[in-house]
Amino acid sequence: MDTKQRLSQLIVKAIQGCKPEAQGLPSAEEIAACLEIPPERDMGDYAFPCFKLSRALRMAPPAIAAQLAAAIDDEALCQAKQMGGYLNFCLNRSNFARETLEAVLAAQGRWGAGDEGRGKTICLDFSSINIAKRFHIGHLSTTMIGQSLRRIYDFLGYKTVAINYLGDWGTQFGKMLCAYKRWGNRDEVERDGVEALSRLYVRFHEEAEKDPALEDEGRLWFKRIEDGNEEALALFGWFKELTLRDTQRVYELLGVTFDSYNGEAFFNDKMGRVIDELKAKNLLTVSDGASIVDLDEEHTGMPPCLILKKDGATLYATRDIAAALWRKDEYDFDKCLYVVAYQQDLHFRQWFKVVEKMGYSWAKDLVHVAFGMISYEGQSLSTRKGYVVYLEDLLNSAIQKARAIIDEKSPGLDNKDEVARQVGIGAVVYADLQNNRIKDIDFSWERALSFDGETGPYVQYTHARCCSALRKAEALAPAQPDYDALSDDEAQELLRQLSRFPETVREAAARYEPSIVTRAVTELCKAYNKFYYEQRILDDCPGVREARVRLTRAVMLTIRAGLFLIGIEAPERM
Repeated sequence: MDTKQRLSQLIVKAIQGCKPEAQGLPSAEEIAACLEIPPERDMGDYAFPCFKLSRALRMAPPAIAAQLAAAIDDEALCQAKQMGGYLNFCLNRSNFARETLEAVLAAQGRWGAGDEGRGKTICLDFSSINIAKRFHIGHLSTTMIGQSLRRIYDFLGYKTVAINYLGDWGTQFGKMLCAYKRWGNRDEVERDGVEALSRLYVRFHEEAEKDPALEDEGRLWFKRIEDGNEEALALFGWFKELTLRDTQRVYELLGVTFDSYNGEAFFNDKMGRVIDELKAKNLLTVSDGASIVDLDEEHTGMPPCLILKKDGATLYATRDIAAALWRKDEYDFDKCLYVVAYQQDLHFRQWFKVVEKMGYSWAKDLVHVAFGMISYEGQSLSTRKGYVVYLEDLLNSAIQKARAIIDEKSPGLDNKDEVARQVGIGAVVYADLQNNRIKDIDFSWERALSFDGETGPYVQYTHARCCSALRKAEALAPAQPDYDALSDDEAQELLRQLSRFPETVREAAARYEPSIVTRAVTELCKAYNKFYYEQRILDDCPGVREARVRLTRAVMLTIRAGLFLIGIEAPERM
């Protein structure tokens, strides 16, 4: 039981003792959710706003706070005092330190983990690369948000299914085949892989602006794929193989894996079920020759969802519905998350609504995890215009830049290449997961690779600093910890942050927001560095030293766990 839960139970017990006849009181869980951190340290460690109880108790908040403070008697946990309309708590600092550190260290690196997800399955649809296109920086957010959420849910005991919903269907692939047949060279494409295909794709659009007839030729080649033309399928299969080979190098750098690569093409023969059900349930209507599902725009704010074009061709919504039905049958998910940019919000709201109108109660378990766009050093990206920052190039450049910094700052460091990889990749991932996912990101080398401020290298360096202190402590004789030595403000701030980490992980899971973990780990690092400069870790007094070493170990383990949850490695030396 964490500190907030224990405080909330004290409040409930005090209320019952003072006003046993009161009705409509909040539960212990609701009270715990209302506990706040006071703005000034001398106001205490936690505060409860008593106006939450005014209606039920029919008293003014200051009177409630005073009465409850007088009724609470648990010196081993805290002292309670009234401050205006708030009930404030000052924790017993020595006991708080002992209990917190015992809990963190007993978790053996899994502080904050849980089993509330046992027996539940979460599908995560993320990354979703496109065949015949290189993995560019625009795919970074979907990939790392999805990977982080997967690790967070695994940490909480859920069964997760990571799905890479390949973009392997559509007229763009006909255009690729057209471009290859007109201007491609097999040896060049085999040598340069998807980079050569990307050049062909850009050239197609340049040439199509001068000769619009190329668009018809592209559609013809896609029709050949649909019809099973041997040459078209062979070429497309080759393009797919080259793409997966290219992206696998990136996934290995990022430490990302998937359980399924079933893409759009996989569901091409499964859309009949969608059409048949919509017809059977009288949901499909014809409008200007196209088949739609009316979503009652007046009440939902959404235009009709297009299911079939005039020529009978299916659309993204049709395939997404077919995929959701199949995944529910295959995995029986409790939630299915779609980590896709916010521009697709209407698309998801529309087809989620269609699933609901089809009578599936699990439509509520479909979640669009939206995120903002990414630019590079102030410039927007465009595949068609040829301005793309490829993710593999970005990651390799980050590793090289990190190596140069390490050569300068730590010339005697062992395993420089390995540490440079960890720091370089970590810098890129941290830059992506630092802020709320819905915010647009402008990637900057100067910010990402800085060892000062809120960056990946700063957090990793703090972890390495903890490891260094712990290595030095190994040579000293163990002792009984004196937890009174952790009553200073710097240690108590660290302990507060450690005690709140399990709550942080659960909040990140509930809000589909990895940045909550990123920020918590960063604040923990800031607090530790302040503690490190203000207090002598390896103190001459054995009991004091042991207490501070245990606190350092707890911080190190929590930083490492937090970094893992956001997809970043934790070097022990930097």
